[in-house]
Amino acid sequence: MDSGAAAVCAEKASEIIKIGQVDDVQELQRRLCSATTVPERYIRDGDDRPDHAIVDDERAQEQIPVIDVGELQRGGEDELDKLRLACEQWGFFQVVNHGVEEETMEEMEKAAREFFMLPLEEKEKYPMEPGGIQGYGHAFVFSDDQKLDWCNMLALGVEPAFIRRPNLWPTTPANFSETLEKYSVEIRELCVRLLEHIAAALGLAPARLNGMFGEAVQAVRMNFYPPCPRPELVLGLSPHSDGSAVTVLQQDAAFAGLQVLRGGGGWVAVQPVPGALVVNVGDTLEVLTNGRYKSVEHRAVASGEHDRMSVVTFYAPAYDVELGPLPELVADGEPRRYRTYNHGEYSRHYVTSRLQGKKTLEFAKI
Repeated sequence: MDSGAAAVCAEKASEIIKIGQVDDVQELQRRLCSATTVPERYIRDGDDRPDHAIVDDERAQEQIPVIDVGELQRGGEDELDKLRLACEQWGFFQVVNHGVEEETMEEMEKAAREFFMLPLEEKEKYPMEPGGIQGYGHAFVFSDDQKLDWCNMLALGVEPAFIRRPNLWPTTPANFSETLEKYSVEIRELCVRLLEHIAAALGLAPARLNGMFGEAVQAVRMNFYPPCPRPELVLGLSPHSDGSAVTVLQQDAAFAGLQVLRGGGGWVAVQPVPGALVVNVGDTLEVLTNGRYKSVEHRAVASGEHDRMSVVTFYAPAYDVELGPLPELVADGEPRRYRTYNHGEYSRHYVTSRLQGKKTLEFAKI
């Protein structure tokens, strides 16, 4: 989507989308500090509640794979095989020795947390328009009867330059923009390296994926989940898959709030690993691999005691790239599961749809 189309989309959204009363969740939490319930719009229906479909004891012990990027860089075949299995069987993995400086990660977490701790009137200087995807507020809300997530967000376009909305980049804390710029450069370099190794794990030339992405799109979303008086009734973030090629998430160690859906309907918590980053396969990579690597539904749950914050980077091809299953990955006699489409069209479809599992990927299916 070019900048003009994005502007038209935002203008139309503000004119026709009625989202009703959407409270700032941190302010709501402060008002409810001694309450025993939460507003109706946050209370999930039975099957959607986080205490539904509790995993069994064996599943509760499962851990998503941990990949050593340093070992991949050294040409470790065993580590490359671990990466392949992680993409095939999980769609999620954590990376260590990933090359993003610990100090850079700490500074980004500090700046983001300082922003979320600002008075509401300061944060509201960077408003997310109804139906919009950049700024401070609630994303993916398109109606006044839609269930809401127990989460505040700050979402920003980073690269290419035309997707940026400079008026939505906070000036407080003073070092916010500088910190995000530095962080985003290091995360972008990691995404490029990961896609090289993912291509190699598929038996492709390491440059195959990066070479077709053009001027890759990079966006960041910071999520803040305050404590909730009834965490068993709400979700921090609705189940969904990502529209990206790869997503890189930095989570704090407060508690394991990120959960990944496994076969059979069970949810597995992603336990924080010190210094690690969480990586997941996005819809784009599922399409390119003709389903060999699958994007996986994930969600966030709230805590009754702790707040939690994450910094999430989405990395995807340029909007003008035509996407479909790579010919090298469609074996003889194997059907193509996805059509060829323009990535900008899919991005527009994704950001104007509610988070509903993998429903948005139906756009690409044959």
